[in-house]
Amino acid sequence: MEETNELTLEKLAVGDYATVVTIKGEGQVRRRLFDMGITPGAEIYLRKKAPLGDPIEINIRGYELTLRKVEANAVVVKRKVVK
Repeated sequence: MEETNELTLEKLAVGDYATVVTIKGEGQVRRRLFDMGITPGAEIYLRKKAPLGDPIEINIRGYELTLRKVEANAVVVKRKVVK
């Protein structure tokens, strides 16, 4: 797998793999994401997206997690290209 450019988690397509680069912002959303295990270096697989993109379902650290769009927009990732 090779890593490409950075984008927010919300912009990934279903089936994409990515690595967390950083969490933007401050306050409750940032703290909640860290508490859920979304930290720099974590590997993410985007499983599902609702029709309007809210919420999204990801796999991270061996479990499934559902995020709201505002939370997904705070997570900066590097998409992985599977060869």
